[in-house]
Amino acid sequence: MIRPQIPSEVEEYRDVRWHRDEQNRVETTIQAERFIERVGFASCLLDSRRTGPSLYIAVCGRRDAVLPRNVQKDPETSQTWFLKDDVLRRGKVLYGKLSRGKTMFVAPRMIPYWNALWGVNRRREKSLSSPARAILRVLRKEWEMGTADLRSESAVHDRKTFTLAIDELQAAMLVVPTEVIYEPRFTYLWGLAKERFPEQLTQTVDRATALREVARCFLDGAGLTLPGELARVTGLSRPDAGLGNRALVKEGHAVMLSQGTYQLANLDFRNIV
Repeated sequence: MIRPQIPSEVEEYRDVRWHRDEQNRVETTIQAERFIERVGFASCLLDSRRTGPSLYIAVCGRRDAVLPRNVQKDPETSQTWFLKDDVLRRGKVLYGKLSRGKTMFVAPRMIPYWNALWGVNRRREKSLSSPARAILRVLRKEWEMGTADLRSESAVHDRKTFTLAIDELQAAMLVVPTEVIYEPRFTYLWGLAKERFPEQLTQTVDRATALREVARCFLDGAGLTLPGELARVTGLSRPDAGLGNRALVKEGHAVMLSQGTYQLANLDFRNIV
């Protein structure tokens, strides 16, 4: 599929906002957290073949970064992975496999909107699969638990079933990885999202507001969004992405250049750098 051509001025704007330049490379955990807070949400290891802010691209400091075939021996991939581990461990931003299985970071300021769109509250927990509910019950008693112990305690012994259930709970904004351990063997520790982000996950936000703010967050970093771009980056449906972008047009924050193409209203591409 041929990607629509993005104007060079927009690419340069994104270079600055998404740290796709050598001058603003992300090298430390603090810089990674500041990057995520600035962009609002970001992928972990996506490269230039897909659009949107990415920690990997910010670590590389170039817009054309592509993951090599042998990622185990690539220093930039390794640095991104270790930064991810530190960010996860510190718990200042949310990390997990979220909507449509997208592994992402979400800044605290964006968590209430993400939760309004994809979160599952107590009243709706019956919609979860039975393995997911079993895992959730255990974590509400034990607070934090490694993968092997959690499989045993929840009686979800099948590895594939457990993985699908954990992914389901992450997408529902109920469970997050809280630690990654490599010795004596690789495993994640899992905990309740509300224990890490109690204030953000108890805020009440209506769906229309959440769609608008997610669209605003992406457009502020992208400068201009093409048809389907917001949906691909966030996991929103195209109709929902359109609702969010049109709400920005209504308030004067964006202008619609053509069907599905929106630009920041106050952006002068002649003065972006």
